[in-house]
Amino acid sequence: MSKNRAIPDTVTITIPFRVVKRGGRKEVQLPPGANNRSPDYTLIKAVARAFRWRQIIENGDMGTIAELAEHEKISPSYLTRVMRLTLLAPDIIEAILDGNPPSVGMTELLDPMTPVWAEQRVELGYESG
Repeated sequence: MSKNRAIPDTVTITIPFRVVKRGGRKEVQLPPGANNRSPDYTLIKAVARAFRWRQIIENGDMGTIAELAEHEKISPSYLTRVMRLTLLAPDIIEAILDGNPPSVGMTELLDPMTPVWAEQRVELGYESG
């Protein structure tokens, strides 16, 4: 015969998480290794725009940032800040596009950042220091 165990009335499950602000919204962030976050479509769109704008400038379709900003109907300052995303390490760009955005929000990503990719990885939580 098998022994009957009493089934508890209450079960407690602990899930470690923290709430972070991303693009003006609050988002639940799971611990490292738990890749269950949904893609940050605002960030993905910004990365796509940044590379498109860089290509327009490099191809000579627009002569200056100011000209491109006027064409896009945005401020040159914003255009320049978004184009900084093209300076991120390729694996960080790939992670963003794969739905694994960094632990910082869009505002922090648009701030000036080190051009050294190894330092970016540490700063954005993709590699431990």
